[in-house]
Amino acid sequence: MKVLVLGSGAREHALVWKLAQEHPPGSVICAPGNPGIAKVGRCIPVDLANLEAVRSLAVSESIDLTIVGPELPLALGIVDMFAEAGLAIFGPTRAAAQLESSKAFAKAFMAARSIPTAQYQVYSDAPTALKAAREGRFGFPVVLKADGLAGGKGVIIAPDAETAEQAVRSMLIERRFGDAGIQIVMEEYMEGEEASFFAICDGRTAWALPASQDHKRIFDNDRGPNTGGMGAFAPSPCVTPSLKDRVFGEIIEPVLNGLSEEGTPYRGLLYVGLMLTSTGPKVVEFNVRFGDPETQPLIVRMENDIIPIFEASIDGNLDQCQLEWKKESSVCVVMAAEGYPGSYNKGQPISGL
Repeated sequence: MKVLVLGSGAREHALVWKLAQEHPPGSVICAPGNPGIAKVGRCIPVDLANLEAVRSLAVSESIDLTIVGPELPLALGIVDMFAEAGLAIFGPTRAAAQLESSKAFAKAFMAARSIPTAQYQVYSDAPTALKAAREGRFGFPVVLKADGLAGGKGVIIAPDAETAEQAVRSMLIERRFGDAGIQIVMEEYMEGEEASFFAICDGRTAWALPASQDHKRIFDNDRGPNTGGMGAFAPSPCVTPSLKDRVFGEIIEPVLNGLSEEGTPYRGLLYVGLMLTSTGPKVVEFNVRFGDPETQPLIVRMENDIIPIFEASIDGNLDQCQLEWKKESSVCVVMAAEGYPGSYNKGQPISGL
């Protein structure tokens, strides 16, 4: 079969690398891809924000299965478009993808379903948000999040009132994150170890992939601003079998049941960012696709073929599948240009490997 992977980063490189081991040369395409991916798959340039161009590519290349890497096409509704055209695609619908594309939606959904997460408030009015920040409504440190998609960089942890007010101004007044920051979520800071929990879902059932952990801050010892992720390792020793059962019972199952009841069954990969607090696991955020950099150490530990899992998710047959994993641990390290995640020079060559 011919497989199309959408995206251009290390996550997509890991997926294409795995798929290339399962399929003959030329049958795995990545759009738009990158020079590293081109060594293991065929790359075709395309604008992922142009859904019609992506659909046309899938048709012209006679693609049997499309796998969506980044969040933007999912938020724009590429799964809905492909489904209407009778094209097989792995990922959630636009409605279900709101779990990631809108922090406010996700928070309201969790509150309605009693899914454990931090206390919060949504603000779109700058004066009201500034007043809440100044008064320390949720104590300090406090977490401020842009509501929409901000490339994993729309979160600011403010240690005091002055920093919190500055964060509110940068989001709601200076529009640092553009339309993604039209409204913001202010929430209490949760203490504990963070872990990434992936579950493959078929709309009614789910099963977990081995948990991993990443580190967000740019420098050693948790210093510096948050990034999209500077590395990850798997499996996570923090996610024990009993904790896994709690995550399924308190988070995964309520999400699947809730979205099904709302008429938007969740199919695809559900990424739950967990905070392992003293009172139990709580949701930091949802992603609706494979995480980066967690996918990289996860994929290299996978023993059997991955395509049957994607097909079972689409067809609703996950209960007929199983996955096997290597016993060894794995680790991924991310390199970044100087200045990241702020202003930095892009397109610099990587050499000396």
